[in-house]
Amino acid sequence: MKALDIAVLQKALNDIESYLPNSEVMNSKISKVKVAWHLDHSLKVFNAVITNMQNSNPELYKDDFSFLGKLLLTFRFFPRGKAKAPKHVMPSETIFIDDIKTQLVKARQNIKLIPSLDKNAYFKHPLFGNVNTTRVIQFLDAHTNHHLKIVKSILK
Repeated sequence: MKALDIAVLQKALNDIESYLPNSEVMNSKISKVKVAWHLDHSLKVFNAVITNMQNSNPELYKDDFSFLGKLLLTFRFFPRGKAKAPKHVMPSETIFIDDIKTQLVKARQNIKLIPSLDKNAYFKHPLFGNVNTTRVIQFLDAHTNHHLKIVKSILK
């Protein structure tokens, strides 16, 4: 895994941080939730994915990554409003900027761990199946890009 790959995720985290001043902005025509929700959710996904991969047993990895997952990751695109996030990565009703900042620090530490993960470390995605180390950067980039595009639309 090249350092350049991780740079994509570092940029995504910098982009998340850049939107913190706009966290209370909402545009109900674009999204039912504030900018803070999208930032918080994106960081929860970053941290949950990497933690799950660290705790996975690479010997149990099975390549069952779906065609839909391959298609969406190839085009770095997730359609809006089609998926529901699992409960453990759903932001609470009240989102505090300090909590987002704490998650941001953790996410920056966590992405540095990706190159040292076993190639078959994985997490189970509810729609795509098992996502291993080979695909995780692409997944996190596409997922974060999806939410940042929504943030940009909210702020237009």
